[in-house]
Amino acid sequence: MQLGLQVNAFNFPGAPQSTGSTFKSVAIDAEQAGIASLWVMDHFFQIEMVGAPEEDMLEGWSALAFAAGVTEKIKLGTMVTGVTYRHPGVLIKTATTLDVLSGGRAYLGIGAAWNEEEHVGLGVPYPPLKERFEYLEEVLQLAHQMWKDDDSPFVGTHFDLQRPLNHPQAVSTPHPPILIGGTGEKKTLRMVAQYADACNIFEMPLPGIKGKLDVLQDHCSRLGRDYAEIEKTTLGMGRFTRDGADGSQSLEQAIDRFGQLASIGIDQALVGFPNPYTPDAFEVMAELVEAVGKITPAGR
Repeated sequence: MQLGLQVNAFNFPGAPQSTGSTFKSVAIDAEQAGIASLWVMDHFFQIEMVGAPEEDMLEGWSALAFAAGVTEKIKLGTMVTGVTYRHPGVLIKTATTLDVLSGGRAYLGIGAAWNEEEHVGLGVPYPPLKERFEYLEEVLQLAHQMWKDDDSPFVGTHFDLQRPLNHPQAVSTPHPPILIGGTGEKKTLRMVAQYADACNIFEMPLPGIKGKLDVLQDHCSRLGRDYAEIEKTTLGMGRFTRDGADGSQSLEQAIDRFGQLASIGIDQALVGFPNPYTPDAFEVMAELVEAVGKITPAGR
């Protein structure tokens, strides 16, 4: 099993003058601890579950490009890009560029988008949910086409691209892994089974996660997809110390937490640290990564 890190806030001490150097340190510390992947939200305003909209929020793909330049191994992804934010051809080009410049370390994390406040605030069209899911399916189809170096016209219900040329092609083979975030059982998990290489489920009690994975497995069976091909990930929060002081999880508790997730088939657990820039944020992470790395997820 692997661990990933999500950075979901950028109101670092001394920001914005310190933001670049602090984020650089976080990315390097995560890589040196052996963390498998680094994720940022793709939002333009801070989301209400984390803080006020006025709090600092970096544009996700630019932040990942910066992180790519200061690291060598850690994989990089958005958790997750809203399908409404960028024209689909530009989005695939952006993800490809990150993959090329990082040496094949990019994920395309994507979802149907939900934060109406930032759409309205920045003048980004916010169609009804049904249309956003239609957008998502067309973008997924287009991504597969563009990453096959097929520049023939793409004509969908919502998007018309007469020559979706994508050069250079991605370094990752066969393409950067596509991760779809969300737990909708009829549409989202069906699209995971049909188009994606990974899924992401918010961390919840184990029976809830297991129920979503069972639905995904049913979609895979119906569509003829190998369920084992899909990377299963969760997203939660955590602060880890050796002894569990000050409300943190002890090393032992964290190993048990991630072991339980592995027992139902989770391949990678993504966590957000409350303050990843503090001196002790990564104190026990190398040990935790090593211990969790010895756990084989169910079905592997």
